[in-house]
Amino acid sequence: MGTMTIKDVARICGVGVSTVSRAMNNHPDINPETKAMIMQVMKEHNYVPNNSARNLKRTASKTIAVLVKGVANPFFQRMIQIFEHEIDSNKYSMILQGVEESEDEAKIAAQLVKEKRLKGIIFLGGNLTNPEENLKNLGVPFVLSTAPLCQETFDYSPDKKEDSSEVAYVTVAVDDRKESYKMVNHLCQLGHKRIGILTATKDDRSIGLLRTQGYLEALKDNHITYEEDLVVHMKEKVEGYSMASGYQMMNRLLDTTKDFTAVYAISDAVAIGACKAIFDRGYRIPEDYSVAGFDGLDAAHYYQPSITTIRQPVEEMARETIKQLFQMIKKKKSRRECVFEGTLEEGQSTRRIEKA
Repeated sequence: MGTMTIKDVARICGVGVSTVSRAMNNHPDINPETKAMIMQVMKEHNYVPNNSARNLKRTASKTIAVLVKGVANPFFQRMIQIFEHEIDSNKYSMILQGVEESEDEAKIAAQLVKEKRLKGIIFLGGNLTNPEENLKNLGVPFVLSTAPLCQETFDYSPDKKEDSSEVAYVTVAVDDRKESYKMVNHLCQLGHKRIGILTATKDDRSIGLLRTQGYLEALKDNHITYEEDLVVHMKEKVEGYSMASGYQMMNRLLDTTKDFTAVYAISDAVAIGACKAIFDRGYRIPEDYSVAGFDGLDAAHYYQPSITTIRQPVEEMARETIKQLFQMIKKKKSRRECVFEGTLEEGQSTRRIEKA
């Protein structure tokens, strides 16, 4: 058989072309079993959908995809708004694609490049552990925004010489380890000696790992012994950086031990969930337990008590992401790494421990 068409897929599956189209576009009004059958046939015959014949008539595509891992994370909402505005201002269109925690964002991006003939990609959030070759094979410029590269799988040495044949990429983020250190060191300076942490899953190799490393380094520099029972990891089946996850983890920490004075949550959403768990147990904040977060969400500022946090410059990071992407698209010189400084904002959720 020559090049397979959508009609061929429909014929093999015994369904209409419209049904195949709905399966490819994740429409809700299709039987899950039918969709699974269609996707399996496409896989077996190496069928790559082409949006439509009209795509072939276009002299150039002006589309940018934003792949979001953790689409429910409120931290990303403002960034996505800015992306949409800036992309539209540049006369481009934007595709927003949510990526599940278990999904491979590089594979999804490769599919979108084929389907939509993308000019560029923004990876927002997530855990970029793909081998270097998988990302470079995308064939279009990309920006890793708030999503640090995994050092184990990507050669990201600043001394590495540029190769003009390589696909351009840029990272835009705060130094998560440094900013996390800043927060935990602040808690130590307030007199806290036993500080819990609500962090990412044990196999995390991205933001969660970096923020945990900052926590450990701050404890060491303040001559505080690391205690394993004060570390609580996210569960796989709960939305990671969410209030629900924070509520669950805080309850697990309190079930394990109540002998601590402060807890550091690696995101504000997690911190807010932790606060509710503390209140539901009949404790007070900060009188019984101090709580600190990370991100600088508006919700954390208006929460009662307001959350002590590391505020990320979200608007500046979003605009720099777009700026760097368009510079690569236009073949202009771009920076390989854009690191932003966070700001420690002290709220009402933490207090100083008076010396005995």
